[in-house]
This record gives sequence, structure tokens and C-alpha cells, in this order.
Amino acid sequence: MKQPFELPHFYMPHPARLNPHLEEARAHSTRWARDMGMLEGSGIWEQADLEAHDYGLLCAYTHPDCDGPALSLITDWYVWVFFFDDHFLDMFKRTPDRAAGKAHLDRLPLFMPLDPAAPVPEPRNPVEAGLKDLWARTVPAMSQDWRRRFAVATEHLLNESMWELSNIDEGRIANPVEYIEMRRKVGGAPWSAGLVEYATAEVPVSVAGSRPLRVLMETFSDAVHLRNDLFSYQREVEDEGENSNGVLVLETFFGCTTQEAADTVNDILTSRLHQFEHTAFTEVPALALEKGLPPGEVAAVTAYTKGLQDWQSGGHEWHLRSSRYMNRGAVPVAPWQRPTGPGTAAADVVALLASAPATGAPPTPFGQWGRWRAYTHVPFRKVGPSLLPDFHMPYQVELSPHLAAARPRLTAWMHGTGMLAEGVWDEDKLDAYDLPLCSAGLDPDATPEALDLSAQWLAWGTYGDDYYPLVFGRRHDLAAARLTTARLSACMPVEDEPAPLVPVNGMERGLIDLWARTTAGLTPDERRPLRAAVDQMTESWVWELSNQLQNRVPDPVDYLEMRRATFGSDLTLSMCRMGRGPAIPPEIYRTGPVRALENAAIDYGCLTNDVFSYQKEIEYEGEMHNAILVVQNFFGCDYPTALGIVHDLMTQRMRQFEHIVAHELPVLYDDFQLSAEARAALGGYVADLQNWMAGVLHWHREVDRYKPAYLARRAHGFLPDRVPAAPVPHLTGQTG
Repeated sequence: MKQPFELPHFYMPHPARLNPHLEEARAHSTRWARDMGMLEGSGIWEQADLEAHDYGLLCAYTHPDCDGPALSLITDWYVWVFFFDDHFLDMFKRTPDRAAGKAHLDRLPLFMPLDPAAPVPEPRNPVEAGLKDLWARTVPAMSQDWRRRFAVATEHLLNESMWELSNIDEGRIANPVEYIEMRRKVGGAPWSAGLVEYATAEVPVSVAGSRPLRVLMETFSDAVHLRNDLFSYQREVEDEGENSNGVLVLETFFGCTTQEAADTVNDILTSRLHQFEHTAFTEVPALALEKGLPPGEVAAVTAYTKGLQDWQSGGHEWHLRSSRYMNRGAVPVAPWQRPTGPGTAAADVVALLASAPATGAPPTPFGQWGRWRAYTHVPFRKVGPSLLPDFHMPYQVELSPHLAAARPRLTAWMHGTGMLAEGVWDEDKLDAYDLPLCSAGLDPDATPEALDLSAQWLAWGTYGDDYYPLVFGRRHDLAAARLTTARLSACMPVEDEPAPLVPVNGMERGLIDLWARTTAGLTPDERRPLRAAVDQMTESWVWELSNQLQNRVPDPVDYLEMRRATFGSDLTLSMCRMGRGPAIPPEIYRTGPVRALENAAIDYGCLTNDVFSYQKEIEYEGEMHNAILVVQNFFGCDYPTALGIVHDLMTQRMRQFEHIVAHELPVLYDDFQLSAEARAALGGYVADLQNWMAGVLHWHREVDRYKPAYLARRAHGFLPDRVPAAPVPHLTGQTG
């Protein structure tokens, strides 16, 4: 059969190595698959299929250093997960039978109890039998934290198959941003990262949820999945009728040839590997120092990072050899001799939405020097007034009737905290920003008290976002920024004890007040996610500072995902969710459709801000965290072209939001058999997100903060007249 495209040259800087226990793992996995009922008689595989796929070779390449028993166990896990995929395809996707597919998936978590001694059901099929056996053999060697994380990754891998099934049922191909988000879960690389921990070393719990470790896992995931999409296109798209393949997504979105789409997927893959390298070499060592990890834990993180690297190289070698994939014509040389790809740029979800709609051509990679261009940004370039496109906004803005009265109350509150006396903001700026107008659009039904609280949170977050680069960035003081961030976190006690520090600046006084009023009456369990949301926002400001000090324009995938944090997205969502009470079951918020709905809304708001603030940030502030600049840097294109790409991304996000509301939420209601009360509450939550997007756009159009005349008048006002002193680490009753 003719291949639909020529495989590109892949960027693979590390040589693949083969585990010496390969034959032991091959023999063991064949016996195990037969014992579990996966071979003859299963209707899915014969032994010849298993031998041709050669998962023993996959695991021997991807885990080159573990011992024989560990390699055999890991190989069994991969046999199981590929059998699950083929079994689900045959039983539920070809039909398609959503109800039976969901019933099948709902039972599988029962075979992964956190307590190994807990009883599990009697298996009904080879998938259940294999999972029961593997879980019992694996978890005794791992901590409770690892079990929890691996169980969640496995559930995501299983449950998001329903997303694929829904798309096949509708004949729908996902848009590129949605695809990248969901592919991580569906593709199972986070699950693979858990097995890397088993093979190498478990990640210390103190850093397992940190940004650097998360970025390592996500860049690893994206590269694994995109590589698989290139090799599996012929089987998945032409044979199985799959819609979830990155090459198909791109050729459909761009209207380009399959070859052009494949080359672009490879450029994106390359960029994710570059981001992995940057994180491993810069952020992970800094994390170890910041957390004071002992040598054994540093070694564990190092071994895990190297394990992910080995997986990339080994997985590539396996794809070149497995009969499961299209690999004719692949370059048959050692991986360290293989040339790098033609485009080593930092492509990403923004790259996915490149200028094809405007130019009729797919994105153009900018060559192997692209990774260095990220460090050559020249700040304070004159760019002129921000260009504003015709925004797609299907929802009408409504404003609270309490808006006028909220404005003077916000001014009084800001004076009371001292935030207008530190040289960063003054009343003129506060008036120009008119944050009560934003709150009035976000929550038009708010009481006067709730409107005040919302406006004060917005003012506090916007002030902090301005404060960090002006104060800490100007004097290159990352240490003081980290200290400030830690002190802000201490302003938010989870239990009922008072805040354990004496506030030394406006941000601290403001946060202590906001926290006490917002969390009054909340339980500790209800306060924790709110505190985590604020922590994520303040920590993301430190990430921006780090890039500023390196003069580094971030990788676009990393940028878009961190933009949600810098914009305070989780804080916004936490506040919305608190207003909905217990009517919506917590597991609903964790489902793929609801997370995708939230991300689509948040991205629309974030990118709205980037479009309006382009002149303010680039010309007057020397900023580099703006989606338009990120796109310009990646493509080497001009401002109008980059704006067109970002505007298209915004439009796609809004259309995805509309699609989820119209098509995916009704299915979710039925799948979870939600009560009428829960459906009404979730409908109210959707309305909150609609108001949020409409209110954000309206506010940006109306306020002076981004208008050329105001920027020209206050051009020098972006630098504080006097730099506020760094907060001293003074805690009540102690210093430290």
C-alpha cells in the first residue's frame, strides 16, 4: 500500500539503548497475555499479532536500564494498554455503542484500589483481568501518592476514549487547540510517565505537582503523541476511520496537503523537545535548590528526567521497527547520526493555528536557528496603536446596576491597603482601569457586596501583575519575588487561625482582607483549592520574571498554558464554582468536556487581553509575554500577520465553547444521570462563563488602560517614581 506521505527527519539528539533483558520480557508478556485471555479466542489478537507489534522491543528501548522482572512487568502494562485500545475500537468504536462503552469504562477504576488489600470485582473480560493482575503486582513497590497519581492517569486514559468515540459518532474532527489538550490524556503519555517512575525512581511528593515537573511530563507527552500520529496516520485514518490524529487535524484545519500537515506536526514535535530540554536544564535545577531537596531526591528527579529522555529515543526506534506503524523509508541510521528536522522552531497550539486561513498555506518553519531567536527580543520597540479585529462574540454583555456605587468604594479600599501609595499605581491609573466595570460585566446579578469583592480581587490581581515586573524585574531581583510569593501564600490560612505574618505592603494587606471576607464560612477543604488558585497565579508571575531576566520569549504551548495562570484563570473559576454550591457533583468539574469548556472560555479572555494590550506591553513596558509577540517570534512574521493568527485562535476557542455547550454537555448530563437541579446549576455555570467572556471583551473596549492617548500621556508612569522596598521576612513572633 502506498504511504500517504514521506516521513520527515526527526529531531532526536539522544541515542536509543536496548535493555539486555529483551527476550525475557518478550517471552513473559506472551505467556501473560495468553493467561489473561488476550490471544486466541479473544477476537482481538492472535499470537502472531502480539509478536508483530513487539511490545517487548518497545519497552526494552524505552526502559533500557531496569532489571528483568521490572521490564517484564512494564511490558505487561503496555500489552494491556494496547489490547485495551484495540478491544475498545472493535467493541465500541466500530459500532459505535456509547452506552456499552461507558459501562465498560465505568467498571475499570474498581480494579485500581489505593489500598492493595481492598477487594475488587471478579473480572468479566481480558481487559479487567489484566488490570486486576497488573495493579496487584505493581502498587506494593510504590507510595500512596504515586498510586493516586497513576490511577488518575489511567482513568484519564480510559475515560477520554469516550471523547474520541463521541467525535467519531458525530463525524467531527477536533480543532487543533482542543486536540492538543485532549491528546495528552487519550494518548496515555502521562500514564507512561508514571511507569518511567516505576522503572527509574519515584518523584518526591514535594515536587511532583510543581510546574517544572509538570512541564517535563507535558512536553514528553506532546512529543510522544505527535510522533505516534505521524507513524500511525495510515493505520488510524485510512484503515480505522479515526478522527483523532494530529496530521488529519492539521490538514483539515489548514486545507493543506497531507505531506505539508505531516511536516508541520514534526516541527511542533521538535519544539516540544526543545522545551523539554530548556525545562530540564534550567527550571529543574532551580526547583531542587528552591525546595532544598536532599541528594537522594535530587538523584531521583534526575533519574526520572533521564528516563523520560530515554523513552523519547526508544519510542522512536520502536516506531521505526514495529509492524503496527507506517515506517517504510524512515532513515535507517543510528539516532545520534540522524539529522535534525527542517524546522526546529517553538511551534505549538498557536503554530497549529498558523496563518493558513489568511494565506492559504500551512505555517512556515523558520529553521534550526529558531530556538535561539527566542532570546533575541528587543524590548520597547515602537509598534503603534493596537490593531483590533472583528471579534466573534455571540453573547450580549449585561452590566450590574450597582456599578456606579462600586467605583468610589474600590478607590477607598485601595487607599486603605496602601496600594496607591507605593509608586506603582495612583488614582489616575485606577480610574483609567475602571475594574468595577469589568466586575459589573462578569457578574451582572451580583449583590453590591459581591460586586465590591469581585472588583477588589480584580484590582489586587491586576496590581500584582503590574508590580512584579516593574519592581522585581527592574532590579533583577528574582529572590525577592520568590520571597514575596511565599509571604502572599502565608496570607491565606486554610484553618481558622489568623494570618501568621504582619503585612508589610499593600498586596499583603489587601490579600489578608480579601481572604478573610471571601472564605468566611468555608471549610478548610473548600479553602484549599481557592488558595491553590491564588498561589498558581502568583507563582506564574515569577515564571514571567524568570523569562524576563533571560530575555526569553516563551515556547507558545508553554505560553498559552501559563497564560491561564498569569491571568488568574483558576481563581476566576474557583469563585464561579463557589457560587454554585454542592448542586454540581465535584467529579463533573474533572470531566473532559467541562475542563475543555473552561479552557476555551479562559483562552478567549486571555487572548482578548493580549490583542488589546499589545502596544502597552511591547512599546511601553518592554514585555515579552504576549501571544502576538510569541507568534511573531516563532514565525518571523509581522504584526498584522501574527494578529490574524491569534484572532483565528480566539475564534476557534469560541466556536469550541459553543460546540461543547450544544453537543457535549447534553451527553455529559445523560452519562452522569444528573438531576434537574444539577443540570440547572451547570447551566448557570455555563452562563457565568458566557458573561465572563462578554464582560472581559466589553471592559477592554471601554477602559483607557489600553488606548493610545492614555498610553502616550502616562508613558513614563509605567515606571514607579520610587521602587518599593522588598518585603522583609518578618513573621509574627519570629524572623526567618
